[in-house]
Amino acid sequence: MTAVWGLVMGVGVLLIASPVLWPASERPAASRSLAPVRARLRQAGLGRVTPLTFFVVSVVLGVVGGAVVFALVPVTSLAVAAAVVAFVVPSALVTVRARGRRRATRVVWPDVVDHLVSAVRSGLALPDSVVTLARAGPAVTRAAFAEFEAEYRATGNFGLCIGQLKDRLADPVADRILETLRMSREVGGSELTTVLRNLAAYLRQEAAIRSEVEARQSWVMNAARLGVAAPWIVLLLLASRPEAAAAYNTAAGAALVVIGLLVSVVAYRIMVAVGRIPDERRWFR
Repeated sequence: MTAVWGLVMGVGVLLIASPVLWPASERPAASRSLAPVRARLRQAGLGRVTPLTFFVVSVVLGVVGGAVVFALVPVTSLAVAAAVVAFVVPSALVTVRARGRRRATRVVWPDVVDHLVSAVRSGLALPDSVVTLARAGPAVTRAAFAEFEAEYRATGNFGLCIGQLKDRLADPVADRILETLRMSREVGGSELTTVLRNLAAYLRQEAAIRSEVEARQSWVMNAARLGVAAPWIVLLLLASRPEAAAAYNTAAGAALVVIGLLVSVVAYRIMVAVGRIPDERRWFR
């Protein structure tokens, strides 16, 4: 019994000292460091996946990928390179999925603005106009606006719900639309419909230009992927022979694989930088 009371007292002392040992100011720093990962997962439609889960899955895939390659081709340097590539694959897939979803939603934002203009001109209040998008808006965005409706019905705080909706959508175009609505709600004014119509016209023009440029530069991206993948496929075929595997297991062979991996990564990033239009940054977070 004495040991139990001693344990309880120790836990109590630890809880009392916890504000000093782990001040609250340290927690937001760690949370801010993971904010880009959370934003990318939300953009990819994986908002319920935590960064820790994502990291664990990446590590497991890296270990499995390295083990499979080492079992097929007994070259240590190739197995390590395969493990690194397999570790990065989930992040690349999430990035590709996020860009695909952003590309798909880019063409529907003008329709969202048109629905808002129609709702405001029909006499609905601004919160009710946003709520109508849960049923009348594009199918891609209805789930996010349905959650906004539930939160607004529960809290009645338009500014708070708009901020949560921005985090849920994680899109720079949505940020501009929602910040316009927030400013109109807080400041007032009679030019909201004019501003929204001009914004819709600008978004349609921007989407058309981006689509045309991306279609013309798609060959650069395909060439980059092919140029990176082809040498490694040849290397795997060569390493399947025992004498080649023995050569690559030496220090010189391992250095060759590492240098080749670094050159492939740098070359691919350069080709991507040349062939891809930079994504618009989120200024209103």
